[in-house]
Amino acid sequence: MIRGGFWRHFDFSLVGAMTVLVIIGVTMIRSAIAGNIELTTTTPLVARQIIFALIGFVALLIVAAIDYRVWSSLSLQLYIGIIIVLFSLNIIGAALFGSARWFRTTLVFIQPSEFAKIVLILVMADFFSKHLRQMDDVKWTIRSFLMMMGITIWVLLQPNLSTSIVLIVLWFVLLWISGLPVKHLLAYGAAGLSVIAISFPILVQVGVLQEYQLKRVMNFISPDPNARYGDIYNIQQAQIAIGSGGLFGQGYGQGPQVQLRFLKVRWSDFIFSATAHELGFIGAFLIILLMAFVVYRCLWAARIARDPYGTLVSYGVATLIAFQALVNLGVNLELMPATGLTLPFVSYGGSSLLANMIAIGLVESIIMRRKATET
Repeated sequence: MIRGGFWRHFDFSLVGAMTVLVIIGVTMIRSAIAGNIELTTTTPLVARQIIFALIGFVALLIVAAIDYRVWSSLSLQLYIGIIIVLFSLNIIGAALFGSARWFRTTLVFIQPSEFAKIVLILVMADFFSKHLRQMDDVKWTIRSFLMMMGITIWVLLQPNLSTSIVLIVLWFVLLWISGLPVKHLLAYGAAGLSVIAISFPILVQVGVLQEYQLKRVMNFISPDPNARYGDIYNIQQAQIAIGSGGLFGQGYGQGPQVQLRFLKVRWSDFIFSATAHELGFIGAFLIILLMAFVVYRCLWAARIARDPYGTLVSYGVATLIAFQALVNLGVNLELMPATGLTLPFVSYGGSSLLANMIAIGLVESIIMRRKATET
């Protein structure tokens, strides 16, 4: 556990920036569902998000209080545990609950794949930190890839392609940070793309890639300009929402794109567009600035970490938050196809919020036990 003196190194600026993002998220979720009877009565999204945020703060403090090196010693148990949970979800969840992505309870849905991201960071950080001097040997790279796929395959079979991509990106970045030569990274990347291209028809046939996912990609590459209520409708409305926000926005709770429900999934995938519409460029830029600051503090934690394991965990958390934020913003700005990845700390989603706050707790634990020479 932790001695009282460590708390003086607690990074309040990191948690403060995260807290402001959570507050903005709850505030915009409330505006996004205003007047929507179905969401306000049968599914109290705002109340659930607040509950998960409070649980997340408690979890953050508990994780920060625990020496992060404890998770290294529990790496095998974490790895086996998350595989069992994901396997059970694919078998039991699909049969009993009609969905292979969530465990449904009376009050909440739990999405284990969100926590799989954290487990993968911890497991890969432990593996790479123990084999830093051997990463030029291809067998260790292959072994790490197989370990990553041991988790990813069960997420891919849900099917949950977007989260699977996040897991692969986390593995690839940590592999690079661990010192793998760039020429090897390029070779592995090219080989991976080749395998995907060759196996693409098979992935479609077995249902790993769904028809709606293919349509998202095709509509991004070659959109139908005449489609009003088709597959590009959400993106069109997101663009209108952002463009009409101006500098100061239409006003909180006053944006017609949000309040008249032209913008769909506005409390989750497109909450950035809703914010830009009602709070304008100022509100949107504040989100980007705070998100960038959170990532920066995670990168700073990696620099001051007292050991390679702490460094890799911090880089993993920074990658997780940065990648998901960039993808979500890219979708809202029509820079990439729709993926379903939410905006960290802001979008509605209890499991996502809780997992991301636990990740910040890991970074805080690393910062609180920084190098002795660091002030």
